[in-house]
Amino acid sequence: MKQYIFILLFLSPITFFAQSNLETILKSGEIIVSGLSFIKGTKNHSNSKTIESVCIKNKLIDRITVTLIGKDQDGNDVKKELVIPKDGKECLLELPKGIYTYEIVLANNEIYKKGEYKFEDEITMTIKEE
Repeated sequence: MKQYIFILLFLSPITFFAQSNLETILKSGEIIVSGLSFIKGTKNHSNSKTIESVCIKNKLIDRITVTLIGKDQDGNDVKKELVIPKDGKECLLELPKGIYTYEIVLANNEIYKKGEYKFEDEITMTIKEE
C-alpha cells in the first residue's frame, strides 16, 4: 500500500507538468498560426483598391486573346491583354477594382464575345463553347 501511495505522489507532478507543457505547446501553436494568417492576410479587403488576382481559363479549341479596358477608382485608364493558349490559364495580379469592357478574340481574329464586367473580388473565369 505504501508503494502505491509513493507511486501516486511521484507520478502526479509528472502528469501536472506534462499537462502544463501540452497547454503551452497548444498555445504556442495557436500563436504561430495566428501570426502566419496575419502575414498571409485575408482575401477580402473591402478597403483595397485592387483585386489580388483575376484568372481566365480557356476551354475553347484554339488560343484566345482577352482584352480588358476600364478605369480604376481614381479615373486612370487601365488596359490589360492576355493571350491564353488552348486549355491554358492566365492571371492578372493586382488588377484595380472597377468596371471593364472585355473582348474575347479567337485565333482567326473573329470576336467571340464582348461585354462589360464589374471586377470587385478575386475570380476565375472559364471561357467555353456555349
